[in-house]
Amino acid sequence: MIIYFSGTGNSLGIARQIASAIGDTVQALTEAVRQDLTSEDRIGLIYPSYDFNAPPAVRSLVPRLKLNTRAYVYIIIACGAQAGNSIWSIRRLLKARGIEVAYSNKIRVPDNSAIVFGRNPNDQVWKFSRFASRLQMIIADIRAGKHEHHYAQWGPTAAIMGTERMQQWMIRTFRPSVNEDKCIGCGICARICPMRNIAVDEKACIGPHCTACLACLHSCPQQAIEVGKKATNRQYQYRHPDVKAKDLMLNE
Repeated sequence: MIIYFSGTGNSLGIARQIASAIGDTVQALTEAVRQDLTSEDRIGLIYPSYDFNAPPAVRSLVPRLKLNTRAYVYIIIACGAQAGNSIWSIRRLLKARGIEVAYSNKIRVPDNSAIVFGRNPNDQVWKFSRFASRLQMIIADIRAGKHEHHYAQWGPTAAIMGTERMQQWMIRTFRPSVNEDKCIGCGICARICPMRNIAVDEKACIGPHCTACLACLHSCPQQAIEVGKKATNRQYQYRHPDVKAKDLMLNE
């Protein structure tokens, strides 16, 4: 089984490609954590890198997975550029439970957080063709059951980014908010939020468990989700080209 965490479809798109090549199935992390997976002898974990580390949701949910300690476990990171400590931190959490990660690697994808800084993530779709051969190499490694690690060592950057001061800065920088003048209460953001952290009455309301995946911002048809009270440009909203909004919506 391949378990993914995805806001705008990059990790899901990669999970699907790997699953298709090796004959496996995919499941969202927030759903997999509620199941007994001890019968699975191969587990893939695919998630993005946020601020040089694994997303907070991934760090909190992965230790709760019920896994076979003898399974072949691999990690693939979807990242705009640097993987940081995103592989190392999850390897450490799993090792504490007696689970060794056999293989790890990264693949570069469009950076959906670029919109926060006024850049268009859609201008980075060239990464799919540029790194297609690398993805095929990763698939071949997994199929062969290789035991090796890439981009998996500890680095000081994530430690710095994890300080209280930096965490507070990142919350202010990346936490989305609802522009109630634009929100029509359609509920798309609530259905697509991987943390089930958005409630909708007449308007959307983002709860306290935001992991800053920006799925809501990129999916809102009214551009009513904003970061830093900056208007969201419709042309800058991004989703993996092979993933539809309904593919990211969790089961009720």
